Amino acid sequence: MLCVHQLSVTGRRDDLLPPTSLEAARGGLLLVEGVRQDQRTALALALSGRMKPSAGTVGWDGSARIKDLRQASNVVDSPGVNEPEQHLSVRDLVTEDLALVPRRHRGAARSTPWLRLNGFEDIASLWTEQLPAGRRIELLTALALANPDTGLLVVDSPDRHSGDTADWLPRLQELAHDAGRPLAVVATVTRIPERWSGPAAMIGNALEHEKLAHEKVASETLPTEPLSPETEDAK
Repeated sequence: MLCVHQLSVTGRRDDLLPPTSLEAARGGLLLVEGVRQDQRTALALALSGRMKPSAGTVGWDGSARIKDLRQASNVVDSPGVNEPEQHLSVRDLVTEDLALVPRRHRGAARSTPWLRLNGFEDIASLWTEQLPAGRRIELLTALALANPDTGLLVVDSPDRHSGDTADWLPRLQELAHDAGRPLAVVATVTRIPERWSGPAAMIGNALEHEKLAHEKVASETLPTEPLSPETEDAK
């Protein structure tokens, strides 16, 4: 399980990631809303141990060690970080990504057998920029899961490729609910889909919760009004 409390990253001018708290359990999909792309990417990197937080805590399966988090997590399609370069063919992308899998799990690491085994032969000759949104998310998540150590999948802004949730949401739900390999799946999105009834959070939610808590404490400690002379006389 992923447990995050008051996680924040300070930027040069303002918060790259305002304080955010959330939980994501294995076997579930959590959607996290954030208007700004840089904040969504910062959250994705911090949740996976790829970016050092300025404050707050993040833990995976009871461990607070960043090494354990990094080994168990994989970031998918993060803009400016690991999104596929447009000049790459799908075949070359697969070759490059399989080379990143730990050697003990890599096997022959050949793209052609992997593409055939995973049902991507139909797109093998395409450039990555030609991929339809649905096939893109299928391919990139499959590559992320080529490492059997991956238990946490963090998908950065899948809705930026398509405003139709059918192009990415069913795939993420399928991965999260796979009984054979229970994953914790987190997706940062521009907006929570209207019909989404599953777990959801918002970037910066911890800051709002802290504000509300302070307001509650302040209201409970306000001095009571003194009794008026009339009230005193009545007593």
